[in-house]
Amino acid sequence: MHNQEVARVFYEIANLLEIKGENPFRIRAYRRAAQNIENLAEDITKVIQTNRKIPGIGQDLIQKIKEIIHTGTLQMYEELKKEIPPGLLDLVAIPGVGPRTAKTIYEHYGITSLDDLEKLCLEHKIQKLPGFKAKTEENILKGIQLVKKGRERRPLGLILPVSEEIIRTLKKKCHLERIDIAGSVRRRRETVKDIDILVCSSAPQEVMEVFTKLPIVSDVIAKGKTKSSIRTQDGLQVDLRVVEKNCYGAALCYFTGSKAHNIRIRELAIKKGLKINEYGIFEGDNYIGGKEEEEVFKAVGLPYIPPELREDRGEIEAGLQNKLPKLLELREIKGDLHVHSKYSDGAATLSEIAEKAREMGLQWVAVCDHSQSLKVAGGVSVEDLRRKRKEIEIFNQSSSDIKLLCGTEVDILNDGSLDYPDEILKELDFVIAAIHTGFKQDEATLTTRMVRAMENPYVHSIAHPTGRIINEREGYSLNLEQVFAKAVQTNTCLEINAYFKRLDLNDILSKTARDKGIKLTIGTDAHILDQMEYLRLGVFVARRGWLEKGDVLNTMSYDQLIHFLKRKK
Repeated sequence: MHNQEVARVFYEIANLLEIKGENPFRIRAYRRAAQNIENLAEDITKVIQTNRKIPGIGQDLIQKIKEIIHTGTLQMYEELKKEIPPGLLDLVAIPGVGPRTAKTIYEHYGITSLDDLEKLCLEHKIQKLPGFKAKTEENILKGIQLVKKGRERRPLGLILPVSEEIIRTLKKKCHLERIDIAGSVRRRRETVKDIDILVCSSAPQEVMEVFTKLPIVSDVIAKGKTKSSIRTQDGLQVDLRVVEKNCYGAALCYFTGSKAHNIRIRELAIKKGLKINEYGIFEGDNYIGGKEEEEVFKAVGLPYIPPELREDRGEIEAGLQNKLPKLLELREIKGDLHVHSKYSDGAATLSEIAEKAREMGLQWVAVCDHSQSLKVAGGVSVEDLRRKRKEIEIFNQSSSDIKLLCGTEVDILNDGSLDYPDEILKELDFVIAAIHTGFKQDEATLTTRMVRAMENPYVHSIAHPTGRIINEREGYSLNLEQVFAKAVQTNTCLEINAYFKRLDLNDILSKTARDKGIKLTIGTDAHILDQMEYLRLGVFVARRGWLEKGDVLNTMSYDQLIHFLKRKK
């Protein structure tokens, strides 16, 4: 039973309870539990078996998790569903349509499907309901498109662990010479449609047998001697191909893609009188290479191009001019610049955060709790912020290997001012400013808020700058040219938020920022310790954005970072 499946049941229970008008604290408990399960680094079954504590989950919910694991469902969940009209949960899943809105629409029109709701919006019947406006219809239509898109492509942070688990199982149970993830997973795209796996094995029948009988398999779509396809229990398609040793590199290039990149490679090959496909490199009918990927690139006059860059966004031209970047490596990351603690809505103490950093081989962590006005997220009062600063000072004095930075994720208020006065901000090591309210304000208002925040001498970076949540919420309206220009002028960094649903800035905007000379920060926005493992997702975004070691603050030592941060002040 995978984390996503257990989390989905809890999310849906929360929605069902809200539709019924139940206790909001009970609803919040299920949502928080779902989020924490969703973000566990380990499979929930292993966590339960080892009696490991999960933040925000007591014994009552533990028993419910066990029931889901053992039976595939939850009796309470099944009973709740009987009380709610079929399909209403599908409406609740649409961004912009909460449980109350869905219930109101159902009571007036009796519809329970996405298509029916879309039709009502297009006919402008939703705005006729009491309290509903034309803007409501517009937002619902956008939400429906996000849902449809989300069904096609899922966040990399959810699919990558599934891919890696399949690889581990096949390595353990099969005789393999080589195995690799290919496709958009290997290119580390932020969303993924399916999983492609490439294998070289002297026992292909064995590989196919093990692959088609994996525990996650719901349906076997096709099973052959060299290719099989399965569908997982949550509807994800996984394709596996077994190829010959001599063409493995060419096949890995081909099945990694992207399509646009592959076309450019083939065009270069044709100019040199060659043919390149998944079977190798050919001069006429003669096979001349393809065992390794490097042979493919060398044949067309290119250095090796990392998978993350293979999108036909200038990597071919850069390669021909020997100007490819030396991409950021995870091993070069020294710390995490955005973690929440128990001082706000995080689940861990300062010492627990430090211990997790130690386990990950990091040298420092910036503890950035929410500021005072964000009550829903346990915003930290000035008094508690100073207490936290003192606790960090004491910790740093006694810790020789791990250092903590006293930071804040300070709210940018509606007028662009900040949620703490300057005399408080100047006492902190690291200040990352963020917009958490007023998402639907117009472009000019939102841009002015962000620009004004960057003008503050104590703001070092802007958190999750566009505010988007993958497949759930579009980014808010910003004039990014103005934002980037102000970042350059004020020497303000921009964050790559590594939380798997955000990855914000995205790869393209990260490259734009880098090209303008803006420094980037990577922060996991972790609220539980396991979320600190998302640091690698931030590195993937950075690599797709052509970022090198010097472009990212996280590669600095503690002393270098403190020196850099003091310069702006």
